[in-house]
Amino acid sequence: MGTVVVSVDAELGWGFHDYPPEERPTDRIERSRWGWERLVSLFEEFDVPATWAVVGHLFEEECNGAHVGHPSPPGWFDHERGPDAMAAELRFAPDLIRPLVDGPVPHDVGSHTYSHVEFGAPYATPELASAECQRAVEAAEAFGVSMDSFVFPRNRVGHRGALAETDFTCYRGRKPNRHSAGSLAKPARKLARATVVEQPPPLVTPEIDEHGLVNIPASLYLFGFEGVARRALSATVGDPIVKQARLGIEAAARRDGVCHLWLHPNNLTDDDDLQRIRAVLDAIDRTRAQTDLSVATMREVARETLRAQSPTKRQ
Repeated sequence: MGTVVVSVDAELGWGFHDYPPEERPTDRIERSRWGWERLVSLFEEFDVPATWAVVGHLFEEECNGAHVGHPSPPGWFDHERGPDAMAAELRFAPDLIRPLVDGPVPHDVGSHTYSHVEFGAPYATPELASAECQRAVEAAEAFGVSMDSFVFPRNRVGHRGALAETDFTCYRGRKPNRHSAGSLAKPARKLARATVVEQPPPLVTPEIDEHGLVNIPASLYLFGFEGVARRALSATVGDPIVKQARLGIEAAARRDGVCHLWLHPNNLTDDDDLQRIRAVLDAIDRTRAQTDLSVATMREVARETLRAQSPTKRQ
């Protein structure tokens, strides 16, 4: 039997600080704390542990915004200073992280870098990647958290050696591409899956890469079908993402592999978004009760993979 993994990109305002102010999705940013708290409650209600990949700066309670010695691009931390500085509650969040550590569900608290640097971007030098990993680890350790899991901002994988050097164990890799160049265009594929095609998202196989890290690729982004199309389909055939998630969960209950679902807390902005996640977690809970499906964190999957495939690697 397979496994379901849920990972959460927990970033608050850091997820968009490199956008020009006029391009930031203010509705998502302003509701990000609300979404985080509701997501924690839903995980507790259904007893589903998740991997929370937290931006390292959120562990802190305060800073002067200077970050002396950090090899970041010019202006990287400007949103922390000046008359238009981003609100402190969007830059610091120890109050939101504490329930993940001390709450009743055994969540895996991992890293989303220190300040949401895209490791696959041209500006991300090896020095910057190393600094982001090191500072994230230091901030978490000061909070009493030891991290194993890593999620790359905007899924731009890069500088994996920096992860290995700072003793991360695993990361979320890119979703497998099941479509050739001659396949349907991406919007058409999404519409087909949402309406007529009974094809589950891919079950993925964790693999140990050349750095000794376990790659646990994504299967399905839980907010990848939005806007007018979502509203129209939800009113007729039901929520298309819930349909896809259920197909993936059912596939994992029947055969080996990992159904890796992911989202951001800032995706949850209203009751419809809450209902989507409630439906997905309910499907996980019901399937787990009726089958041998396991629900695990990235940390747990990585440790099992290392034990099974490479007993001499670090556990």
